[in-house]
Amino acid sequence: MRTPAPLSVLVVDDEPRSLETLRRTLEEDFTVFTAASAEDGEAVMAREFVHIVLSDQRMPGTQGVEFLRRVRSQWPDTVRLILSGYTDAEDIIAGINQAGIWQYLLKPWHPEQLLLTLKSAADLWRLQQENQRLSLDLRDSPELLVQRVASRRGTLKARSGFDRLARAADSPLNAVCELARKIAGHELSVLITGESGTGKELLARAIHFSSDRAQRPFVVENCGALPDTLLEAELFGHKKGAFTGAHEDRIGLFQQADGGTLFLDEIGDTSPAFQVKLLRALQEGEVRPVGSARTVPVDVRIIAATNRDLEADVASGRFRRDLYYRIAGIGLHMPCLRERPQDIPLIVGGLFKESALAGRRFSDAALKTLLAYHWPGNVRELQNEVMRALALAEGHLLDAELLSPRLRVAKVMSGASFAVDGESGTLKDRLDRLEGQVIAATMERHKGNKTRVAEELGLTRVGLRMKLARLGLDGDAE
Repeated sequence: MRTPAPLSVLVVDDEPRSLETLRRTLEEDFTVFTAASAEDGEAVMAREFVHIVLSDQRMPGTQGVEFLRRVRSQWPDTVRLILSGYTDAEDIIAGINQAGIWQYLLKPWHPEQLLLTLKSAADLWRLQQENQRLSLDLRDSPELLVQRVASRRGTLKARSGFDRLARAADSPLNAVCELARKIAGHELSVLITGESGTGKELLARAIHFSSDRAQRPFVVENCGALPDTLLEAELFGHKKGAFTGAHEDRIGLFQQADGGTLFLDEIGDTSPAFQVKLLRALQEGEVRPVGSARTVPVDVRIIAATNRDLEADVASGRFRRDLYYRIAGIGLHMPCLRERPQDIPLIVGGLFKESALAGRRFSDAALKTLLAYHWPGNVRELQNEVMRALALAEGHLLDAELLSPRLRVAKVMSGASFAVDGESGTLKDRLDRLEGQVIAATMERHKGNKTRVAEELGLTRVGLRMKLARLGLDGDAE
């Protein structure tokens, strides 16, 4: 399949160092334009074709929201994002309502996560263009459009089923998927628990597309990412003038999901005050948009998810008991990746097949390194690691050197001799001996190159030299 041409991104930020860092982060995957002010950004857009705009919020002169409002007016197809170090609710609301901002990102940002967000923005732009083409087809041939929609819906259902959750024959995830498959066709609310990055949303999608609601919308909201005021407006909708920044009526996600499924991620992070409003909506089957005197009936199935221990939160009074029993019709727990290492080769293989660089594979050493790591970020962290390796690889066989230093260090430590635990000496003496083993093994692999050793172990050259001297290791080799 032909790889899509890279889209263009305009980055607007008044801080030169931030602008350069953003450019370097994005330039391998996008054509990047930069501007130090909103006015310079508009000049760039007047002469270049820009698909995505990423703008700082607080800048001298015209601020980000106002700049993106102008962009929306003149170049409505451009996907618009704000990057800000502030969480002012009025800024967020104004950005969504006035400028049609797709994402509101917070500083400090993580390069891999920012890149994933921008790639999603690129997918959104392409989907918008496809939607416009489909609209033209509708005028010329309604029958053709019906066929295309049915085909795409079938493709989406196939890609969102339980098979999407890659797992081995002896994986602990099998029991979870089997239970989820059994209850998918029943009108039960579902609570999915598990660490961040384990695939809770994938499981929720599989349940939706295996249910009688599969032909209706599946709508997602991260409840932990927004303050109460904005979360209420997002879920229930609002009327024009209901609060500062509400310049137009907005339909909430409950109404958008009518007849389908609403996935409420990180529900454990909601405040007790908001939990009361959510409980009422679920009990009554209706929502009241902010600023409206009338309620609107809705028919949605709720699938909620959290990485918290909600039963403990109920016991402590942090989470309402009545809401807990309302959303926990049945509970499903997603095992973390370190509890199912047998699934890692299958997950990696699936990621390779989906990439534009299909046919590549990890070496045995690289795969052993992946299996030795404890994966605190779970499947999401593994996905980022595979993407990193694919981006850096030059051949078809991907070696362990392409993996992040933290993974390689974990592999060295897992292979180190732990006989020191049985030797005499204080805990500090034993830890020093283990630290020496890790550094010695890394020095040997890099043939004594202290710059590379320091980079892999997350040390400065001075810090490495001091450790070599303290541990009595040969630090003369370069």
